[in-house]
Amino acid sequence: MHNDDSRSALLDAGERLIAERGVEVPLRDIAAAAGQRNNSAVHYYFDSRAGLIEAIVDRRMNWLEHRRMELLATHEADGTAHEVRALVAMLAGPILELLDRSGVSHYGRFLEVVRAHPVIADARRLAGSDRAAVRIIATRLSAALPQLSPRRRRQRLETMATVMFALIADYERTLEAGARTPDPADSDEIVDMIVAMITVAVPAAADSAMPPRCRSR
Repeated sequence: MHNDDSRSALLDAGERLIAERGVEVPLRDIAAAAGQRNNSAVHYYFDSRAGLIEAIVDRRMNWLEHRRMELLATHEADGTAHEVRALVAMLAGPILELLDRSGVSHYGRFLEVVRAHPVIADARRLAGSDRAAVRIIATRLSAALPQLSPRRRRQRLETMATVMFALIADYERTLEAGARTPDPADSDEIVDMIVAMITVAVPAAADSAMPPRCRSR
């Protein structure tokens, strides 16, 4: 097997087994699932478990960044690039597109598993916060929620990644279990749920009960 093919097979196997069995799945099991006879294959290609996880994240993020930039350009052209629903769709949609693109059906579950693991120093990285497209989208989402106090806006946007990962992970599970079949409307349903979460109105009494200093944060 060519080196690039071996590395790719290890990334695929690592993503799937970590999603299914957790971060501490034995590295020898990942090597075996990738068709590698050498139990040390993960160490050879990635140095460590942490290196493998980072490589899986980077591989998907590189494609997601490119796709989100394409979507930003498309929405700029049609004048919807600052609308809440379009912005949320640009975040969630490309992850769901991975299912159609290459049969990937574990990335949402992988993200859900590794987001709280010490291997990932900053969970925001999993959402792509270090990528230009996501920074643009996040900035525009914040500006598109003027009805919320700065504190609530920040809280909801920080929670959005967790909710997005959970919804996509659950969707992958239902597909794998045969509980549902893929439908073009599925992506819209997930986006709608995320939009509802970040835009739901806050009762006036809730904010008025907060100390003035907290309201402005």
